[in-house]
Amino acid sequence: MKIFKKDASFLLLILIIILFIMAIAFSVYIFRSNPVADAVASNRVINVLFVIEENKVPVSSYVLMYFPATRRAAIFDIPGNLGLLLSRINRVDRIDRMYDPARISHFENEIERLLGININFSIIITKENLVSIVDLLGGVEVFIPSPVSHIDGEQIILFPSGMTVLDGAKAAVYATYILPDEEIDVAVFRRQRFFLALFNRQIQMNERLNNSSVARMYTSLFRTSMNWRTLMNLFNEFVNIDIDRTNIQTVGGNLRDVSGQMLVIPHWDGNLIREIVHQTVNTLTREIEDHLIDWPLTVEVLNGTTVAGLAGRTAEMLRSFGYDVISIGNADRNTHESTVVIHRSGDETLVRDFADLIRARNIRSEIFAHDGEEGIYIQSVENRADITLILGRNFDGRFVVGN
Repeated sequence: MKIFKKDASFLLLILIIILFIMAIAFSVYIFRSNPVADAVASNRVINVLFVIEENKVPVSSYVLMYFPATRRAAIFDIPGNLGLLLSRINRVDRIDRMYDPARISHFENEIERLLGININFSIIITKENLVSIVDLLGGVEVFIPSPVSHIDGEQIILFPSGMTVLDGAKAAVYATYILPDEEIDVAVFRRQRFFLALFNRQIQMNERLNNSSVARMYTSLFRTSMNWRTLMNLFNEFVNIDIDRTNIQTVGGNLRDVSGQMLVIPHWDGNLIREIVHQTVNTLTREIEDHLIDWPLTVEVLNGTTVAGLAGRTAEMLRSFGYDVISIGNADRNTHESTVVIHRSGDETLVRDFADLIRARNIRSEIFAHDGEEGIYIQSVENRADITLILGRNFDGRFVVGN
């Protein structure tokens, strides 16, 4: 009996020692592991969800896509009133209905399904913490096109026009206020400009933020599953981004009344935004030779059909893919049967990517074009774009059906 007790005690001691060693090993692994470094080493796009929150409701939600190898980034704005068939409640509703600060994964999952990506990290900024964040950064500079003067209950919203440096308190108001007569597009654009300005200011102040004591204080103002070291590693990666050449694309759609509330229903059941994201990933990950200019192709869209507004709607779609549509109008006639892509760019790959976007196969170079040829339009020198797209009857509003 005594031998049995001794054996049991010995086994218990061994078990305790093993558990102790495992705990130490796990602690060392957690301390040394660096998810950001792992993501960079794996040579994949890093997707980060940013949420600016007021009263536990998202005011703005952005997905930043960053590819370390090329140091390029893109940002997608996720409107709160985006209408989706939400998987957890099995009905069409606002995407922000899934937002729960205590369980951000539900909101993440819907955004992942929408964009067709995996979100690696999430960062939440409350309105209260935004005040301290901006003050630690020494303010954020924004351009205000027109002066704002409005009293909303006890809150006074007052901003001068021109370049203005906002302190924390004013920045929190600027990023969240809503005016009763303000157009939605204007409010969205304002918040996007503020997010870019905040992001840029953080990049500028990154060296100061890397001070250990400052870093701990600064990172504590963000709600995230990352520890402070990992979060700072992520911010250090973002220093490589040229924010001046990083635009925000809004996930768009058609405004519809769904059960008494106005929702933005994504175009083509969400297939368009997933294609846009796919195209964006290709752009971010494409290696560009040093002698090539890394900017979007300029495009002219001409309607060669009798369908009213076709050029404008197509231009809106192309802009959502990041193309710079500088001109829309009517072609020389409205009887074009075939859709034609006429290019003046020397980069065949970029032209092919553009044509593939709408499944166009009729691609011609202006060098070989001549007046009178079917589908050819010779653009004036004063208004020369890299690409002229002439829409024919075989264009259904999204794709070329046959060539």
